Amino acid sequence: MSIKAENLKVDRRTVLAGVAASAVAAVVPARVAAAVYYPNDQHRRVLELAKEKVEQHRAALWRTDIVGIADFAMPSSLPRFHFANLESGSVRSFLVAHGRGSDPEHDGFLKTFSNEVGSLATSRGAYVTYEWYKGKYGTSIRLGGLMPDNSNALDRAIVMHPAWYANEDMLTKWGKLGRSDGCLAMGEADFNEALWHLSGGRLIYADRLGLG
Repeated sequence: MSIKAENLKVDRRTVLAGVAASAVAAVVPARVAAAVYYPNDQHRRVLELAKEKVEQHRAALWRTDIVGIADFAMPSSLPRFHFANLESGSVRSFLVAHGRGSDPEHDGFLKTFSNEVGSLATSRGAYVTYEWYKGKYGTSIRLGGLMPDNSNALDRAIVMHPAWYANEDMLTKWGKLGRSDGCLAMGEADFNEALWHLSGGRLIYADRLGLG
């Protein structure tokens, strides 16, 4: 075969390869960036609410990366305290106790909220987390109420703290957690998550939300 014929053969292969590649490119669209993945509908609703509440209370916050969402429509036997990470789009959920004044029958369901001093009840609304301090239950987090429904948080000493009665083994024994005096009480092993990820000027929002 002459050099000229060989060159023509090579050129023909090159052209055909280019045509094939163009055809594939036309069929397969360019890859786009992946959308933020929400593990389930509950987590999507938690993240949407967290974003909404951050915008409402941004002026009172120092940090807006992680928001605590306490859904007291759920019983104390279920993980209803959600840590919504607005930077990663992830949600982690934990057990949390409610106040004895909110559940006088002690059946594990919050019935009422109260902002009254001496009510021993949980208050609804937005809180800002303050500094750590040493209290009755060890290292705890002070809370400031940002709404009329929880404006007495400091006067009532409503805080976040660890408690034995909020440990998971309470569910095995009783099918529900114990009750606080109105504070957001977490299991002793879980509370370090709150110390590191919710303290220092972040938002907590508590209500009967029904997020699933």
